[in-house]
Amino acid sequence: MTELALFILIAVGSVLLSSISQMMLKISANKTYPSRVAEYLNPLVIVAYLVFFATTLIMVYAYRVIPLSIGPIIEALGYVFIAIIGFAILREKMTRKKLLGMALIIAGVVLCSLSI
Repeated sequence: MTELALFILIAVGSVLLSSISQMMLKISANKTYPSRVAEYLNPLVIVAYLVFFATTLIMVYAYRVIPLSIGPIIEALGYVFIAIIGFAILREKMTRKKLLGMALIIAGVVLCSLSI
């Protein structure tokens, strides 16, 4: 495995972890809390923001090798991950438009990766 491929996998893993942290925030937002402070200072929110911060650091690390032009392409996979996680955990509906959008994103990522 080349160094570039390894760092692309690291970046994709970072995007996946970022998507998981966003889902954690969504789950927390769906709950009711006794106060505004409890809404923001609960363990789920704190862990989600820590994971999100860590994924930012991981992406900065990945950009040591990944060209800047590839970064946004990898970040686009977050939309696919969010849709899949939302379907699996929150039982959100998977509409034809969502499936088409995910297919277009994946096709774009694949087309762009052919030029690497």
